[in-house]
Amino acid sequence: MRRRTFDALATTVGLVLAVILLAAGGLMMWGHSFVDSQVHNQLAAQKIVFPASGSPEIKAPEFAAMHQYAGQLMTNGAQAEVYADHFIANHLKAIGGGQTYAQLSAKALAQPKNAKLAGQVEAMFKGTTLRGLLLNAYAFWKMGELALWGAIVSFNRDQGPQIEGRAALPREGRPLALWQHPPSESVPPLIDPPPY
Repeated sequence: MRRRTFDALATTVGLVLAVILLAAGGLMMWGHSFVDSQVHNQLAAQKIVFPASGSPEIKAPEFAAMHQYAGQLMTNGAQAEVYADHFIANHLKAIGGGQTYAQLSAKALAQPKNAKLAGQVEAMFKGTTLRGLLLNAYAFWKMGELALWGAIVSFNRDQGPQIEGRAALPREGRPLALWQHPPSESVPPLIDPPPY
C-alpha cells in the first residue's frame, strides 16, 4: 500500500470515528438528561420523604443506611435504592416473618378463612410492589448515570489509545505513527521506521 493511500485511509477512518464518537456522546448526554429528569419528576411526584434522623422508624441498626437521607424528599435513583433495600425490605421481613409474598400467598390460598394471613399477604403484596417499582427507578437512573460517563469518555479527546503510558494522539489532534514521538519528548521509536 502506498503511503499516500494509507494516509488518506487513516484520515478518513479517524474522521469517521470522530463523527461516531460525537454522535454517540450527544445521544448519551441526551439519554442521561432524559432519564435523570424522568426519574426525578416521577419520584418527586410521589412525595416520599425519608424519616427524620431521630425517628424511631430508623433507630435499629438495619436502617443505618437511611440516615444519610434523613428528612429528605426522594428525588433520585440512589435514594430509591436505599429506601427500597433498607426500609421497605426490612419492614417486609418483619411483616412476613422472613417469608416472601409468594410463600405467604400459597399459605393464604390453602387457608382462605385466615383473616390475619390474608392481611399479611395484602401488606406483603403492596410492599413488594412498591419495592420493585423503586428498584426499577434506581436501575433506570443508573443507566442514565452510565450514559453520562459514556458521553464524558466519548468527548474526552485526551483518552485515546495509550502506548507505553503516553497518548498515541498528541494534543494537537495530529495522529502519530508508532515510530514517531512528539518533538518535546526524547523517547526512542517503538518500532523501526519504514524504509521510504
